[in-house]
Amino acid sequence: MGAVIHRRRLLAVAIAAVLAPRAAPAQPARRVARIGIIATSAAVNPGSGGTPADRTPPAALLRGLSDLGYVHGRDFVTEARSSEGVVARIPAIVAELVGLKVDVIVAPGPALPALRDARTTIPIVMAGSGADPVKAGFVASLARPGGAFTGMSLLSSELYKKRLELLIEIVPRVSRIAVLRGPGSESDWQETEAAAPLLQKKFLSLEVKSANDIERAFQTAREWHADALLVMAGALLDREARQVVARAAAQRLPAVYSFRNFYMDEGGLLSYGVDLADVWRRAAAYVDKILKGARPADLPVEQPTKFDMVINLKTARALGLTIPPSVLLRADHVIE
Repeated sequence: MGAVIHRRRLLAVAIAAVLAPRAAPAQPARRVARIGIIATSAAVNPGSGGTPADRTPPAALLRGLSDLGYVHGRDFVTEARSSEGVVARIPAIVAELVGLKVDVIVAPGPALPALRDARTTIPIVMAGSGADPVKAGFVASLARPGGAFTGMSLLSSELYKKRLELLIEIVPRVSRIAVLRGPGSESDWQETEAAAPLLQKKFLSLEVKSANDIERAFQTAREWHADALLVMAGALLDREARQVVARAAAQRLPAVYSFRNFYMDEGGLLSYGVDLADVWRRAAAYVDKILKGARPADLPVEQPTKFDMVINLKTARALGLTIPPSVLLRADHVIE
């Protein structure tokens, strides 16, 4: 009888052990991705790693990731760095991010040559390549990039002729157009210079290497009797947009810009090109695919299909210009 009771007790203990709630197995810690961000003109917030300042185009990347369900701090953190308009600082920023072994780097056109030269295997998402990405050696082809680069092209060089044509429509009597450009703009200048005979205008290259050169460049434009101004996109000039727009207004020079970003909020007259904030937002889709295992070599490079024309009527009135109705009808945004 005692043996039976003993067996029953053992069975009860065994059953209790099976039915007792078990401690949940330890869950693996969620992997938090590290996204490197290079800003060349925009600011970043201070603090560990930094994040893009809220109103800058790179900040749109974070909004794009949020739209895809990513939560900052839970799913990813950023390592954001800005060259603050100084192109010479970019190689050091690239070296730093490569050394941190981030999972992916998102960068605009001015930073891409330094990333190419670094020969890193870290996936790189182009937040707009101003140069032809194939000619520049970033990708083997648009359809099959074949390396570490993918993302978006801006078709910048191909749009300068269109910008000049719009400027001439607004100021039909213009004959001398000064071209303000920063470091790394040689190919864009060559494309623009080639359009001079077709447009039957004279162009003057005003290359600046630092913010201190901008005043001298405008003085040269005045001495050359420039009628209008074309401002080429670039890290330095985008960073100095307020100064550029102010000096153009002081000399009463009608000016056309590559992007509404930076310049039109400062009172620029006319811009034609892509919305950089939208480009950075769309870069989030590339980051998402890469973090999920896609190779940049297999992700086709996108080319822009929509270009916005923005006109500032207040600036036009200050310059004594009447914008032709045909131009106003084609504008995507009109600033009163």
